Amino acid sequence: MSKTKNNGAKKTAGGFSAIVAFLAMAFALVAGILIFKYVFGDPSNFVDNDPAGEPMEGNLLGVIYKGGFIVPGLVAINIIIVIFSIERLITLLLANGKGKTDKFIAQIKGFMDSKDFAGAIAACDKQKGSLANVVRAGMEKYSHISSDTSMDKEQKLETLKKELEEATALELPMLSKNLSVLSTCATIATLVGLIGTVLGMIRSFAAMSHGSPDTAALATGISEALINTAFGITASTIAIIMYNVFSTQIDSMTYSIDEASFTIAQDFSAKN
Repeated sequence: MSKTKNNGAKKTAGGFSAIVAFLAMAFALVAGILIFKYVFGDPSNFVDNDPAGEPMEGNLLGVIYKGGFIVPGLVAINIIIVIFSIERLITLLLANGKGKTDKFIAQIKGFMDSKDFAGAIAACDKQKGSLANVVRAGMEKYSHISSDTSMDKEQKLETLKKELEEATALELPMLSKNLSVLSTCATIATLVGLIGTVLGMIRSFAAMSHGSPDTAALATGISEALINTAFGITASTIAIIMYNVFSTQIDSMTYSIDEASFTIAQDFSAKN
């Protein structure tokens, strides 16, 4: 792999590094705590400006605050899902290149028919993205081995296939990078929400365990249970939807790369 090609792959489909991803998660957690304390817990959201008291009638922020200490974690999970959804969206848009994939592949086939490797490489540079990087690697190797008399046809074909496989292997991991964050959030959001729900129900039953139920404690417990359930389900739903959207897009791009690689190998086999 050439230095230029490696740089191109990293540029078009790099995404967050491990350090940046960790910092994004830390930021989300801090943001969740601050939002819980200063937005949901703002005294103006409560009767007598007392966060320990009842929320103002119809004040949703105050109601959410009553969800308890699990809420900041759920807010952080929602923020993480938004951050990494935006990161994957931008990365995959860049990896998809500038023009339509079908038109680009047809253009490359035309260049191969006329053996215009320079034109094909220029088209790849213009298209950019993961598919263009793989095709560019194939075109460079195709051009090089076509005039190489030291190898027979089978050796040339194997060399070309190996170059295409290596270029593909360089691109594909970057396309699915950080998707595991979304899949993990989809799972733990529901579980964390369930923990909050159970704690809220425990508080509710505790309020009813006395001779005369403590209505304030009962209402707080029910609010805690429902708010955490709502936050957990919302985060999980968004994460699952975004994960499936990105997975479908990656599968489509992978198919296009495989199609282009097969076309290049078949063209070489038929004409040499």
